[in-house]
Amino acid sequence: MTVSDDELASQLAADAGHRLLELRSRGGDAGQLKDAGDRLSHEFLMAELARARPADAVLSEEGADDLSRLSAHRVWIIDPLDGTREFGEQGRADWAVHVALWQAGDLIAGAVALPAQGQVLSTAAPPAPPGPSAQPLRLLASRTRPPEFLAALATDLNAVLMPMGSAGAKAAAVIQGQADAYVHAGGQYEWDSAAPVAVALAAGLHASRIDGSALVYNQSHPYIPDILICPDGIAATLLQAIEKSRRTAQPGDAHVITVQRPGAA
Repeated sequence: MTVSDDELASQLAADAGHRLLELRSRGGDAGQLKDAGDRLSHEFLMAELARARPADAVLSEEGADDLSRLSAHRVWIIDPLDGTREFGEQGRADWAVHVALWQAGDLIAGAVALPAQGQVLSTAAPPAPPGPSAQPLRLLASRTRPPEFLAALATDLNAVLMPMGSAGAKAAAVIQGQADAYVHAGGQYEWDSAAPVAVALAAGLHASRIDGSALVYNQSHPYIPDILICPDGIAATLLQAIEKSRRTAQPGDAHVITVQRPGAA
């Protein structure tokens, strides 16, 4: 029996995650572990997609970019191991596997597996929308590349910043109500956000560029400069505050992190 695209995305992300957990359990050098994880998950996902959806194109972080995808009707956009740095650090759970499907201009299926957290969030069974936003607002920031304006944004909103690895882990925290927004402006690629955005939209959240414009996928250069994921009810407030903070941010503000998620570094 043929499974749906939503179910396939969820199953593949989960299965890749199980393989990564097994690999990680063996320990070893962090650099070698990260490389092995990228390779293992990529090869597994490519083989399974070739078997299950042989007519579809694939864009993977770990594979050569075949630009024939630009004329394809359906393109799987995958990040075999999002948060490779965190995967290489024993004890960290903020890494993920992303599997998304783009079709004719839209993301129509997606899954974010969080193997070390024992979770898979997917469009097959979208999570319920999170409850009311907390006060103060909790803004997720990159552990290593927080944009300069984030400190100004937090001050303007009387919010706290929470550093976390993996775009997928950050999006999942917002989707599940553990944080109120994921704001990033340090540059990403399509595989970093396609699956998280697919799941966030299916869960009824807002997802856009930080100027409010649409996120567009399957482009010739698969680069997306920035992203905002948050509940729809606070999107307008955040977009207005981001615009103001970007105008007033001073160089060097990027290092200011006011609150640290337990276990984060």
